[in-house]
Amino acid sequence: MLERRANSVGRAATASIPRITLGGLRIAVLNLEQTADFMIDAVFPHRRVTRPIYLTSANGEVLARCSTEPMTDRLFRSADLINADGQPLVAVSRLKSPMRLPERVATTDLFHVVARKAEEANLSFYMFGADEAENAIAVANVRKMYPKLRIVGHSHGYLRGDALRAKVDEINDLAPDYLWVALGVPYEQAFVAEYTSRLTKVGVIKTSGGLFNFLSGSRARAPRWMQDAGLEWVWRIWLEPRRLFWRYFTTNPRALYLLLNRSRSANAD
Repeated sequence: MLERRANSVGRAATASIPRITLGGLRIAVLNLEQTADFMIDAVFPHRRVTRPIYLTSANGEVLARCSTEPMTDRLFRSADLINADGQPLVAVSRLKSPMRLPERVATTDLFHVVARKAEEANLSFYMFGADEAENAIAVANVRKMYPKLRIVGHSHGYLRGDALRAKVDEINDLAPDYLWVALGVPYEQAFVAEYTSRLTKVGVIKTSGGLFNFLSGSRARAPRWMQDAGLEWVWRIWLEPRRLFWRYFTTNPRALYLLLNRSRSANAD
């Protein structure tokens, strides 16, 4: 994990957070509320560091891809903190480690907890990702849900080259406390790796996957019982069989193997 070891700023900012290794990745042992509190604390002046704190999330698909895609693996290992956005990770932690994950930290749930806390603390969001229509509807819905939340800007994620670099500089000038990046794996992680050095005025970057699809209402979440049983992937296949069947057919067995064979409770870097 050389990328993590070289990142002294991220190591110092997250040193007090316990971690366990699940499926080959080091996962934060935090519940939803604790993760949100960490994100809130990280942006206050006495905690703000010289570059954004970078949080991402892992599920079974991510574990499988990291085991077969070296670049994806490097991108995830460079994160300051990785949350468990998958119920199977929680279940396996209870079988394989005395230090158990308290619950799944789904980004779709985390967003709302952080938004409520940010409203109270007068902290700001920037929402980057999805297509133009999806992004606009998601932002409009968030503004309705959290009328006191300061959303200082938003943009779709279909930018390249000079247009993307100009947008990154614009985001930095706006200096949001939280930048939510929803481009999908591994594009959002690659975005963070490439542009963190230009986002020095941002407090926290959180990769967000399909978050904006849920915020816009274009995609429905699985029933709670399916989420709790670790069957959200079945729900997603039912909604998008052509796109997702083969993905989960190939990644789920590998993820299960990794969880059972590459998990341990060690908290060392």
